[in-house]
Amino acid sequence: MQAKAYRSTDRLDATASDRVTFFRQSGWLMIVNLVTGVVMLGVHFLSKLIPEAEYGTAVTLLTLTMLIPAIPLQMVVAQQTAADLALDRRRVLAGKIRGLWGWLTLAWSAGATAVVVCEPFLSRKLTIGNPAAVWITLLLMLGCFWMPVVWGMLQGAQNFLWLGLSMLTNAVVRVGTATALVWLWRPEATSIVSGALLGVVASIVLGVWQSRAVWAGPAEPLAARALLRETMPLFLGFGVTLFLFSADTVFVKWWFPEQTAWYASAGTLARGLIWLVGPLAAVMFPKVVRSTVRSENGRLLGVTLVSTGVLAGLAGVGLCLVGPWLIQLVYTPAYVEPTMAILPWYAAAMIPLALANVLVNHLLASNDYRVVPWLVAVAGVYVLGLLRFHEGPIQILQVLGVACLLMFGICWWFVQRPRVSMKGRSGVLGKPADGRNGLDRRPAG
Repeated sequence: MQAKAYRSTDRLDATASDRVTFFRQSGWLMIVNLVTGVVMLGVHFLSKLIPEAEYGTAVTLLTLTMLIPAIPLQMVVAQQTAADLALDRRRVLAGKIRGLWGWLTLAWSAGATAVVVCEPFLSRKLTIGNPAAVWITLLLMLGCFWMPVVWGMLQGAQNFLWLGLSMLTNAVVRVGTATALVWLWRPEATSIVSGALLGVVASIVLGVWQSRAVWAGPAEPLAARALLRETMPLFLGFGVTLFLFSADTVFVKWWFPEQTAWYASAGTLARGLIWLVGPLAAVMFPKVVRSTVRSENGRLLGVTLVSTGVLAGLAGVGLCLVGPWLIQLVYTPAYVEPTMAILPWYAAAMIPLALANVLVNHLLASNDYRVVPWLVAVAGVYVLGLLRFHEGPIQILQVLGVACLLMFGICWWFVQRPRVSMKGRSGVLGKPADGRNGLDRRPAG
């Protein structure tokens, strides 16, 4: 009886310690995101120094880089890193990272070629005055392919200190450079995009150095097909979250170009809700991966979900209350009325998306991919809804809100109905029936 009591006490102590560590790491990343968000607002102060059309172009080009599947890519790398480190497969992991960098650069080269060919059409359709902004955005996109790999390694290794510092570096260099270029060089979108490029480069350099223990050293060849097959469900699942998070601005730019600046300002503020609470899910993810690999019981989902809901709800209400003052501080007074007409709808759509993101992180970290086809279906319904209902920016946000609620409901259904057994299932996170680990199909030694 005493032994049982000691074991029970040990479990309680371990759980309490895990929660303290979770909140300490989450708190650090939340501080980083808050500071980063405040610094990033400096870019939007530049709207007072450049024409509205140039500001709208800059936001659109930066939003296009958000359509790069950076979040799915980061989460895939974080999963691979957490799993391989837990199973002590460092040579396999180094091969994956270096091979992934090569394949991403090759994919970027193919896409860049297509953009070069279509540049006149894109510049005309998106009303881009200086084509140089397109070329700089292309280089920025290459950085946006590399940066999530670096951040994913740091996240998967639970090196949250340097992950946060890399994120801060990106923001400080981006805003400082953009401000200097707008003030001293050209008051146009090209300067803002150039600042973003330099910020990404600085962040990558810092992250590559701090993650060298993960990717440097002896490496096994990349099993590209096996890696793609094993990680495609994660890529699709997180890709749907990214799509719902960022695609709406492009639709507005396409259908309502004259309202893009106001819509983009509301989106910048409302998306801050996701950046505020996102660290909770980001810290939870590698811990759930590690628990799944080691067949341990994790109890972070409830804490993460409740914390996310409370913080996002309070922040959403606060944003609507201080919105007029904040908009006038960042933008010009002319932005206040049209932006405030959009902001409450935007914030309302982001709250269920933040909650759904927590559930998606938990399901995919647990290697539970049943939800993925349903998430892809939600993205399809979202696009069909936009094609049918787009009388104005507010209606676009209403469609987005419905899609986010639908996504949350589907994820909640699968969380409440976990798989009966994980036995006999092969995959990155567990040991397949033949006894070998994940993607390593070669004999040991």
